[in-house]
Amino acid sequence: MQNSFYANTELIGLIGYPIKQSFSPFIHNVAAELTGTKIIYMPFEVHSSNLKNAVRGMVALGLKGFNVTVPHKVKVVDYVNKLSEEAAVIGSVNTVVNELGKLIGYNTDVNGILDSLIPHKSQISGNEVCVIGAGGSARAVIYTLIRNFKPQKIYLVNRTEQHAEALKQHFKSKMKFDGIVTKELQQPDLINVLSNCSLIVNSTPVGMYPTIDDSVLSTADVFVKDQIVFDLVYNPVKTKFLQLADSRNAVTINGLNMLVQQAAKSFNLWTGNEFPTEKIYKSLLLYVSK
Repeated sequence: MQNSFYANTELIGLIGYPIKQSFSPFIHNVAAELTGTKIIYMPFEVHSSNLKNAVRGMVALGLKGFNVTVPHKVKVVDYVNKLSEEAAVIGSVNTVVNELGKLIGYNTDVNGILDSLIPHKSQISGNEVCVIGAGGSARAVIYTLIRNFKPQKIYLVNRTEQHAEALKQHFKSKMKFDGIVTKELQQPDLINVLSNCSLIVNSTPVGMYPTIDDSVLSTADVFVKDQIVFDLVYNPVKTKFLQLADSRNAVTINGLNMLVQQAAKSFNLWTGNEFPTEKIYKSLLLYVSK
């Protein structure tokens, strides 16, 4: 790292709130070192009330680009100049590229979600699935499922059903998909609904460090043997949600692979360089096990 601060080193940022739990600075700074790319990746904790000013600041300071995480992925759409095809349909952005002061928003979460689920395509395609949460990450999951897996039905489960209902209408309008059924998290028939789904995805940050004893579902009764259970949370690697699913012999997928794959696409968009995916994944496993 001793030569990192030369004048031709470019800065890339990450904005979210809270931000301390993120592994993205580790991922991108190691990737830069492994590939000889002259960038430094810095996290910035930005409250929702400061989002607009923070984005303006990124442009003013000439950052090459930045990642966007919870809770800003949907709101940041208002502050970019142009959206990629998938970001426009999803209505959520996690990667921004600064092209001479013009900000272009992308959603590389799609790449990470697809890579994590594609090995299970035969089990997911044409079946009933469930997505928990109705934020920016849920939007990327729903888009990926509709585009690549064509599920028969998507149960969209959220604490407040009206947020889920808004998402249902969004995808009906944008993707002509009429198979979303909304459910409130505490509905009594939820166990029956979820146990019949071939896939359950937690797209909420519930259970992320430091609140590692929390789970968006409090009982293992919703899970069944060989069901695919995917948690987008990556810290800890084995969340309480996944532990509950494991206890019922479900096939569990943590958020680490998704994190690395979305980072790979973002890195390429900013730098044009190939991302050392395998090396980063191995480094990350060592890093999180400390």
